[in-house]
Amino acid sequence: MQIEKDYARVLSGVRHGHTLGSPIGMYIENKDWANWQEQMSITPIEGEVKRVTRLRPGHADLPGVMKYGQQDVRNVLERASARETTARVAAGAVCQRLLEEFGIAFRSHVISLGKIKATPREPIDWDRVEESPVRCADPAVEKEMMALIDAAREAGDTVGGVFEVIAYGVPVGLGSHVHWDTKLDALIAQAFMSINAVKGVEIGPAFGNTELPGSQVHDIIERASEGPVPFRHVTNRAGGIVGGMSNGEPIVVHVAVKPISTLGRPLPSVDLDTGERVQAHYERSDVCQVPPACVIGEAMLALVLADAFMEKFGGDHLVETRRNYVGYVKGLRERFGPGRGAAGADERPPDDT
Repeated sequence: MQIEKDYARVLSGVRHGHTLGSPIGMYIENKDWANWQEQMSITPIEGEVKRVTRLRPGHADLPGVMKYGQQDVRNVLERASARETTARVAAGAVCQRLLEEFGIAFRSHVISLGKIKATPREPIDWDRVEESPVRCADPAVEKEMMALIDAAREAGDTVGGVFEVIAYGVPVGLGSHVHWDTKLDALIAQAFMSINAVKGVEIGPAFGNTELPGSQVHDIIERASEGPVPFRHVTNRAGGIVGGMSNGEPIVVHVAVKPISTLGRPLPSVDLDTGERVQAHYERSDVCQVPPACVIGEAMLALVLADAFMEKFGGDHLVETRRNYVGYVKGLRERFGPGRGAAGADERPPDDT
């Protein structure tokens, strides 16, 4: 929400603007904490504790209290709150800064809210996205999206939608086709599905591709006259990943976010203590979280790609990692460049034995 002005303060792991190799510790102060010192006190308090017992549809309340044997829903709702993603964004920013050294950049925008769909022109004006209140690249529908949110607020309702995250400059070969738990698209899907209210993830236009024949889905490969890789794809319908590995094209992730579960006009529910029919508990809430979820999505994609990048190129120092990366890219050109043949004119592949 707009009242939240939290920011991360670096406490350790950085000296004079450079990382030391030790863990980077960051502190994020929750400005709203002062209003909850008694309710969330670490030590016992005198008098009766104001418990939350009215379960909220769409939240973690019901399975949380059942699984962990809680008698106060607040013990579940505070831990399940999307406020924890603040720490992910802070950590993701560090990963984005690392990958920036290798020409990898992250962008995100809202492509739909409710039934309103954006059709942004290519190339996307990312400066405009950053200025848009709803992170929309299509000025023709931006006001419609804002009106939809306002109408939902007036009705005591909420709005969901779909956003897109793109990682540019990702080298070919991150991830693996060898094991199920090292496939890059599987790791990305897990990361995005862990974001609160996310209920669906696709790499590229995956669901749309199911409606087309294979001849209109798979990306044609051709020689590339320039760039770090000697081959390129004419299109990017695969969303930058094939066989669990990055293919050198931008990685594109579409993410479906359900409407916020806390409604201004609560739905019917039951009381945890009595089992009686009640209106669900209302906790402070916004109306639409799709635009801010874009930023969380960038952070999660950066976390996954940074891990895959360091697994591929390693190194204990940025100079060493860059040397490994440059050597890998140079080797691709030397081995598979024009006129070199499958294994290179003057190089034989290693014996499989």
